[in-house]
Amino acid sequence: MGGYTYILADMRRGRTYIGVTNDLVRRVYEHREGLVEGYTKKRNIKRLVYFESHDDITDAIAREKTLKRWYRHWKDALIEEHNPDWRDLWDEIIK
Repeated sequence: MGGYTYILADMRRGRTYIGVTNDLVRRVYEHREGLVEGYTKKRNIKRLVYFESHDDITDAIAREKTLKRWYRHWKDALIEEHNPDWRDLWDEIIK
């Protein structure tokens, strides 16, 4: 089973959240609608700014753990390399 590693943000260079899931559309929808208790709901973090697809969920989990250990400026650079304006990628994943 495949998986996704994703980064949500509240604004450009604002607070971020890194997560992993096997269903990106469902999981981002849960964050957007406030259905997920905790950090993202309390801080209104719901903009999908980056994601990666993995063939195996264990690879997605390993990548999530790696990204969570990164310095903040490395994470910002990763996002800006693929999404320089920190656009919400929601419309792209629901197509």
